[in-house]
Amino acid sequence: MQSPKADRVMASLSSTEPGWVGIATLVELAWVLRTSSRLDRHGVGQVLNHLLTREEIVVEQADLVEVALRLYRKGNSDFADCLIACSARAAGCSRTVTFDRRAARDAGMELIN
Repeated sequence: MQSPKADRVMASLSSTEPGWVGIATLVELAWVLRTSSRLDRHGVGQVLNHLLTREEIVVEQADLVEVALRLYRKGNSDFADCLIACSARAAGCSRTVTFDRRAARDAGMELIN
């Protein structure tokens, strides 16, 4: 089981020597929590929010991740889709296209017909 190992790593971190969590890691974590751990959306949101609010964790592009997390909590899109949509907006894109109906409806993307 990986949880005890992760707990040990987390316990070794501090605000003066923080750990770094990349965006790709957050996407993978959200997927694992939904599929393997079978957490619901609320549970996934809590875990991601917990990482964002810890002093001993530095999250890559934390402001962007926070916006994506709010979008994720409001709708039914996957966290990855919410992050893609928010990243595109932050990069100045006027639209993000997708084949995914949920992403179009809930993450603000444009559905390709």
